[in-house]
Amino acid sequence: MNNTEFLRNEIFLRYGNVKRARGNFLYTEKGVRLTDLYREGGRAILGWGSEGSGAFTVFKDVLQRGLTGSFPTAMTYRLQKAISELLFSERKIFVFASRQDALLGAQKFSTDISFYKPWALAKDSSAVDFSATDCVIVEAPFPWAGETELLAVKEGLLANGAPSGEGHSVEETAELNGLRTIYLAPAMEATLARSIYDLIAAIQSYSEKDFFIYDKYIAPYWLRKGPYLFPKVAKEKYDDFVKFCLDCQLVPPPAYEQNGIVPFKADKGVFAKLSKSNFS
Repeated sequence: MNNTEFLRNEIFLRYGNVKRARGNFLYTEKGVRLTDLYREGGRAILGWGSEGSGAFTVFKDVLQRGLTGSFPTAMTYRLQKAISELLFSERKIFVFASRQDALLGAQKFSTDISFYKPWALAKDSSAVDFSATDCVIVEAPFPWAGETELLAVKEGLLANGAPSGEGHSVEETAELNGLRTIYLAPAMEATLARSIYDLIAAIQSYSEKDFFIYDKYIAPYWLRKGPYLFPKVAKEKYDDFVKFCLDCQLVPPPAYEQNGIVPFKADKGVFAKLSKSNFS
């Protein structure tokens, strides 16, 4: 059983199926509302459903226009433009089905590679200047099961001697370099582009003052850095900790190595059961 299946099973055993997901919350068959600290590994960092994002509205609109085929559309450029604005630098985008494939692809172009993380602390000495990084791997904040990894390569890198970059399209460059890229339907390209713009807006709206308000409740169990939560419990006890959190109506990441996310804008009362319980 993998980590995702473990979490699914533990939720079902306690609360039945999830009937609805909105914002930070999962609403279950047994009438219990769960606060989601996992948020699909960050893909739902802005929340579930249309709350906090207009991506699903865009998805529906583009689907209704029938733009689901392999023909050329303006959506490819929209996604490239959105990523370029996010990273403050002109980029070419390659799409992969897994983080590992994206990393292997990035290594074809440069050793200067970073994984994008919103709200990286500027005052942190380890913070990355993404605008100056040759290759940045971005997971769009679209709340959807399954990975879609975007490799954003500096345009200047392709034009100045990167393997098979100059004079070739993104598709040709991917083929010439043996990249395991995937094709995105225009509807999904438009949706991911909108989710990136929603993220840009959220980065400007949320800051440390919105994250630290939960510290009193989470400090015994997580170390918080920005909106991200890192477990303090021992790795060998983590599965039991997941069950403990679920009993407290919180959904943590299913794997020790994954960071959680604070529930933006949620009332501090969502941690009431946690604060009255004890895990050891």
